[in-house]
Amino acid sequence: MILPKKRDPRFITLRRGGTLQDAAHHLLALWAADCAAHVLPLFEAERPSDDRPRRAIALGRAWTRGEVTMTAARTAAGHANAAARELSGGPRFAAYAAGQAAAVAHVAAHQLGAAAYAIRAARAAAPADEAESAARRECQWQRAQLPAAIRALVLDDMRLRNDICWFVFDC
Repeated sequence: MILPKKRDPRFITLRRGGTLQDAAHHLLALWAADCAAHVLPLFEAERPSDDRPRRAIALGRAWTRGEVTMTAARTAAGHANAAARELSGGPRFAAYAAGQAAAVAHVAAHQLGAAAYAIRAARAAAPADEAESAARRECQWQRAQLPAAIRALVLDDMRLRNDICWFVFDC
């Protein structure tokens, strides 16, 4: 479970009663897509002919440009999650990261799920004695990619949801 029981209004769009502007929602989706794309090679090395996670990331990005509907991106998220089910370790978590990234179009708070699964993918793919340092490097890379306009929001969300995201944001 990566979503809080009580939804944070900062991740609910204005039209749904929250405070999130569309521009920030799009930045969250793009950052989540970047996080997922960073670990996507782990999935593609295991399943090179399965394009569902790559397609989910692409449709999440396309949603930010107004090229596809939220429903199309959300559907692609489900397909990426299905691609993960038969796998384990880094490839599985990388596919889940892609699913979470595409789901940001539907629920902005999924942005942290994409980041958390990407960190788990990096950790799982590393040799056991390097797993924690791989996770820290991935977390630090993600933080370096944060656009200034959403940086404080995401860092605060990491702090607030670290416990339900497997404590992966301790970097």
